[in-house]
Amino acid sequence: MHDSTYLDEARDPLIIAEDWMKNGKDVALATVVETWGSAPRQAGSHLVIDADGNFHGSVSGGCVEGAVVAEALDVIGSGKARMLEFGVADETAWQVGLSCGGRIKVYVERLG
Repeated sequence: MHDSTYLDEARDPLIIAEDWMKNGKDVALATVVETWGSAPRQAGSHLVIDADGNFHGSVSGGCVEGAVVAEALDVIGSGKARMLEFGVADETAWQVGLSCGGRIKVYVERLG
């Protein structure tokens, strides 16, 4: 039997961010702060990104994840946090790689 606490910690983006920082990596944290309508991830979901573009966790899906990673690299470089907002109408969601419509706000900040 596996220790479920250990497995959850091994996948927790915040614990991974802490490990990356202990290993000298520059890290940004993206957090879903608000959602409207249909959204694949709830408020409080995290995505951590290092300066090399490695990431773990999820704030959405489809094209949004890539856009957040790109913004996070800028945040790591500048040190200035950003509030991002993404929205897609239900009828066009599938065309851009999202499984649903709705809107999300994502706060991206550099850690450390």
